[in-house]
This record gives sequence, C-alpha cells and structure tokens, in this order.
Amino acid sequence: MSLLENILVYNEEFVREQKYEKFITGKFPNKKMVILTCMDTRLLELLPQALNLSNGDVKIIKNAGAVVVHPFGSIMRSILVAVYELQADEVVVIGHHDCGMSALHADSMMEKMKERGIADDTFATLQHSGINLEKWLTGFDSVEDSVSHSVDMIKKHPLLPNGVPVHGLVIDPKTGKLDLIVDGY
Repeated sequence: MSLLENILVYNEEFVREQKYEKFITGKFPNKKMVILTCMDTRLLELLPQALNLSNGDVKIIKNAGAVVVHPFGSIMRSILVAVYELQADEVVVIGHHDCGMSALHADSMMEKMKERGIADDTFATLQHSGINLEKWLTGFDSVEDSVSHSVDMIKKHPLLPNGVPVHGLVIDPKTGKLDLIVDGY
C-alpha cells in the first residue's frame, strides 16, 4: 500500500469514528497570533507543546527555514491575511538550531536535481530568464541572523499596520528551549 493509500484508509476511520471532534475550533486564533516557523519534522508536535498551544490558538505558516524571502511572496501575503482578515494582533518568527537551511548550498542541490532528471538546459533557461538559482537555493549561516532578517522584513512591510509586534525566537529542536532574538514590544 502506498503512503497516500495509507493516509486515505486511516482518514476514513478517523472520520467514521468522529475522532475530529476534539479538534473542532473556529477560524480565528484564540491567542490572536500568527507564527512563521520552519517545516522541520522535529517541530510538528514539539513547537506547539513548547509554546503551550492548542488547536485553534494561533495561525501557523511553515516553510523551509522560517524565512521571508520576498516582501510580496506567499509568506508575507499569508501574514497579512492573518492580521487583516483573521484577527492576529502579533507576529512571531521562530527558527531553530540545526536547521537544514543552514547547510543548504546551491551547487549540491543543483547536482541532486540533475541526478533526478533536471536537464542542464533547464538551468540555462532559468538563468537567462533572470533567475539566480545560486542565490535562491542558498541557505543561511546563522539562524539568529536569519530570524532577525525575517522579522525586519515583516516589521518594515508597507502594508503591515503600525503597532503590530513582530517577535523573533529560535527553538532547540531537541529540548524545545526558546531563545529570544527580537522582542517586538
């Protein structure tokens, strides 16, 4: 059975047995907060537990590295939707130690792409189209600096209302310990 088939079989049982009932909540976050964090698997259950969050407490946005790459990309749009449409009054960026983005190097990733069938002419076409894959596919050296950078991009966004605190934290993916990087107050 494939992973997808396993998910679908389990889901039928989940719905049939009404296991969803303990997760019922509204669309507005109880704690009026939106969190941008990393997609790292170690944070799936650890992060909410370390922050004392329950289902319905916050909006959570995840991407590789908890990084705001572009001020008008989907991450920033999601943050603005949370603030304007979903009653989030605060923003928190939470990176983590031992992040895969700190070891991401464009050359290595592009080699892996080639091994999986991406042709050299695809890279050439992207380069001639103005896409700098080396920059786009490079991670960061310091998670603290990366969190500070994302906080700064959010805080200085021309569409974010004045007075919205934007905080920055780094979590230890082993212990859940939080380090404060930016106090948005």
